[in-house]
Amino acid sequence: MTREGKGKAMHPTFSPKRRTLLAGAGALALAAAGGWAWQRRNLPAGVHVLQGPTMGSSWTVKLFAPGLDAGGLAEARAAIDGALGAVVARMSTFDPGSELSRFNRHATDRPFALSPDTLRVLESAHSVSLASKGAFDVTVAPVVDAWGFGPHGGRAKPSDADLAVARATVGWQALDLDRMAATVAKAHPAVAIDLSGIAQGYGADRVADALDALGIADYLVDICGEIRTRGLNAARQPWRLGIERPDAPQRQAHRIVPLSGQALATSGDYRIYFEDAGQRYSHEIDPATGAPARHALASVSVVTSDATSADAWATALFVLGPRAGHALATSLGLAAYFIERAANGLVERETPAFATLGSRRA
Repeated sequence: MTREGKGKAMHPTFSPKRRTLLAGAGALALAAAGGWAWQRRNLPAGVHVLQGPTMGSSWTVKLFAPGLDAGGLAEARAAIDGALGAVVARMSTFDPGSELSRFNRHATDRPFALSPDTLRVLESAHSVSLASKGAFDVTVAPVVDAWGFGPHGGRAKPSDADLAVARATVGWQALDLDRMAATVAKAHPAVAIDLSGIAQGYGADRVADALDALGIADYLVDICGEIRTRGLNAARQPWRLGIERPDAPQRQAHRIVPLSGQALATSGDYRIYFEDAGQRYSHEIDPATGAPARHALASVSVVTSDATSADAWATALFVLGPRAGHALATSLGLAAYFIERAANGLVERETPAFATLGSRRA
C-alpha cells in the first residue's frame, strides 16, 4: 500500500497525495508547495470555494449554491472541518493519540474496540484486499516504515535483515474483524495498520455526507487529490477533472474526465521516491515483495461511486501493474485508466467501463 504525494512545510497527519487537477474555466490553480493561497479565476455567480490544510496537504470544496449566504458558508466550513477532524483523530499514523496509533500499540491478540468510522474503512479495505489477492494491504505499515516512507521518515533502502523483520507481520489476513462486536483483533501482537491508502478517500466521502446533510446539491470535494462529486457545476455540466501528466516538469492535466455523482482517485510513483546507487525507489510498496513496485506503470486512476473504494482500488491496481491491474479492473467492471512509461513516451490504456465516461485528452 502507499504513502504518496508532495510534501508540505508542516507536520503531516497522513502522507499527502495530489494527482488530480480541477480543470476548465473557473477552476482553482494549485499554489506552489508550502502555501495555501489558491487562485480564484473569474468564479461565476453562485460559486463558492472553501479550502484549508489537512492530512499533510490540503482540502478544497467547490460549491454551486447561489442562495448560500455568509452564514451558510460558515456552517459548511464548520461541517467540513468537523468531518475531516474526525477522520484524522481516528486514522492518523502520525498522531500518537489517534485511534489507529493506539491500535498499533495494542500488543496483544485481544479484540480492540473500533469506532464506526474506522470499522467502515477496515471493512472496505478488507473487500479490496480480498478481490486483489492482497495487492492492497493495510498491514504493510512496518514495511512502509522500513523504507522510510512512514511517520519517522529517513528514506533509505533497508537491509535484508531489517526488511525480513518488517515483513514478518505483514498480511491482511492477520486482522480479524468482528462487525457485530465492532472490534478488530491481531493474529500477531506486532501487526500494525497504515490507512494512508484509503483514509483520504474516506475523508472525501465524509465531507460529502456533511454537505448532503446541509442540503447542498452541487459540489466538488477534493481531499488531498481524492475527489467526490455531486450534481453539476455553474455551467450546469458535469464537473471536469484533470488527471495529471506523470513526470511533467510542471503540473499539467493529461486527460479530462467529466463526473457527476462519482469519485476519482489516482495513485502513481512520480512524486514520492528516493534514489540509491542509481536505482529509484518509490513509495508504492508491493506487499507481496516488501519492496517498491517494479514495473513501467506511472499512474492509475479509478472512478467509482465513492472515494473510499476509488482510493483503495487505485493503490491496488498500481501495485498489480499495467497488465495484471488492467486485467483485474476489466474483469471486475471497474472504470480505470492506466498511464505507462514506454521508450517512445507515455502509453495510455483504459478499461471498457472507463471508456464510457466520455473523457478526452487535455
